[in-house]
Amino acid sequence: MKKREFLKKSAILASSTALMPSFLMACKEQEKMAEKTPLTRLRTAHIGVGGMGAEDLMDISSHTKVDVTALCDVDANNLSAAKKLHPNAKTYTDYRVMLNEIGDEIDAVVVSTPDHTHAPASMMAMGMNKSVYCQKPLAHYVSEARSMKKLAEEKNLITQMGIQVHSFYDYRLATLLIQSGIIGKVHTVRAWSPKNWGYDGPIPQGQDPIPETLDWNLWLGTSAQRDYKENVYHPGNWRKLVDYGCGTLGDMGVHIFDTPYNALALDVPMTVKNECREPNGFSFPENNIVTYEFPGTDYTADKLTWVWYDGPGAPEMHEDLIVPGAENAMANTASTDKDASLEDKMSLETKTAEEGKLPDQGAMFIGEKGRLLLPHFMELPKKIVDGQYVDISEEITAVEKANNMGKPIRDYASEGPKHYHQFVDACLGTDECSAPFSYASRLTETILLGVIAGRFPGQTLHWDSEGAKFSEEAANEYLEGDYRNF
Repeated sequence: MKKREFLKKSAILASSTALMPSFLMACKEQEKMAEKTPLTRLRTAHIGVGGMGAEDLMDISSHTKVDVTALCDVDANNLSAAKKLHPNAKTYTDYRVMLNEIGDEIDAVVVSTPDHTHAPASMMAMGMNKSVYCQKPLAHYVSEARSMKKLAEEKNLITQMGIQVHSFYDYRLATLLIQSGIIGKVHTVRAWSPKNWGYDGPIPQGQDPIPETLDWNLWLGTSAQRDYKENVYHPGNWRKLVDYGCGTLGDMGVHIFDTPYNALALDVPMTVKNECREPNGFSFPENNIVTYEFPGTDYTADKLTWVWYDGPGAPEMHEDLIVPGAENAMANTASTDKDASLEDKMSLETKTAEEGKLPDQGAMFIGEKGRLLLPHFMELPKKIVDGQYVDISEEITAVEKANNMGKPIRDYASEGPKHYHQFVDACLGTDECSAPFSYASRLTETILLGVIAGRFPGQTLHWDSEGAKFSEEAANEYLEGDYRNF
């Protein structure tokens, strides 16, 4: 079944259940758009409770007005661990069964599965009028992201994509500083992560026994049938593989793209090019350099260039990325008094290395009046003019006061739950989500266009946003795919 067909049918689930495949049938009474009574507590169902799903479960349930009603995971070990923390929750291995059985007992669904299951699970939940918190990236295919946005808007649902740092102090501060014009109109963004969610080795052969604790059919879900291979897919390496994940771009790119994308009020790009190895149809390249061209906005030049670097050794050095101290580091070390103590020499080497070092992950805004460096993560943005850091404490104070931001928090344990609690409070009618599917779908589409460009190394692809297609016909094949009945 084509994804487009599946998603269309999910959207009309309430009015035409006869058209749905058996695994998406739901009770008619769960579908009607009856006016809801304002909630005083939020009953949640969680799809995927291992790995990041365990983090999502912990942070959602830390809200005092949440009742964890149901838990679902294809891995019995993950399910058992979650059940110990929430003994009153019902447990399931198949999210379709869960939603059909207890749809009238829940208010919101949290989707924390591998990327290829995000859209099928979220679409079914939204088809039943449930609010949805879905991990990043929002979807595995562009067609899915657009369908998720459309359905959420048609049903007026509360939605949030799981990009927790979106709600962190430093990222909100950087957004406001850029929009205040601290470096003028921005013409280029360079962003990077040395993480490696790619694989350039041989494609694994053969098969291994499926663990008794894993329902492999349900893990594959709508993706193509494939033999199980130990340590290749579940639990941790699926991000590297084209059938299930979106590579480093889909993992870290979503986080690091988010602030510049939001701050500059970007839409989807006009062109995209990925410099990487030739595709093998199985796994993502270990290194990618993806260049986007965006139409201008109020905060950018007439056109914005965006360059993303990932994989071992990233980023490739460029003059835009030279930070203060880099030019003098070697000279300072070389001029150290030969009679200086070993302790003094080591102290100087450490100091000069820190002064001239680019953060391991981050983004650099290049504008008319300088550059703004935003490390990833939990560090203040820094302004660079003529090769030197510039004191922006007054600008920061002004932005903090104007937006009632308070002072920065450097504790992930206390910052982490904010994005989740914002979703819960929005469901309860006391807040608004800052990363709803209306925003998340555009950001995800941008990411996925870069992933598709990896199928055509070195070729510039031209994207028609209104028509939702590339000018290069061969690339349109990867905007959607087939869903397996399982």
